[in-house]
Amino acid sequence: MRRNRHGRSGLRNALFPRAAGLLMIAAKRRPDHQMLRINDQISIEEWELVESFTRAQGPGGQHVNKVETAVELRFEAERSPNLPEPVKRRLQRLAGRRWTQDGAVVILAQETRSQARNRELAREKLAELILKATVAPKRRIATRPTLGSQRRRLKAKTERGAVKALRGRVDGDE
Repeated sequence: MRRNRHGRSGLRNALFPRAAGLLMIAAKRRPDHQMLRINDQISIEEWELVESFTRAQGPGGQHVNKVETAVELRFEAERSPNLPEPVKRRLQRLAGRRWTQDGAVVILAQETRSQARNRELAREKLAELILKATVAPKRRIATRPTLGSQRRRLKAKTERGAVKALRGRVDGDE
């Protein structure tokens, strides 16, 4: 017996085809994604993350035109109560163009043909970016060059100057 691809009713949802797909995606959310754990001190709540799905770019034949596998993960970092202020500042610098004007980080994942795998990749990218932002950079200690290194540099400069002084026009008297 052949199954109808439009569901039990046999009718296509022509009014809201994308909304029906989004409802199904929202219903498929797994309970293990309640929190995105960065480290022992920082974890991102599920309500702080917004996922939207679009059609991926690149090769894939007919499949790429039919299925929305690319994931755009949006994290409202500026308003997040779970991130300390210095981490937010470093995250803004590290995110670069992915940081929006309203203080959100937007991560795009479209590496695989699987939407579930792209969701995982987007979350991993975000976690990795936030983890990099938690590391405070070391302060540079100003040092002076040693006397020996200064003398070696000046000696090298005079030798190089002598070599360059030998270059030039040759007199025809010789």
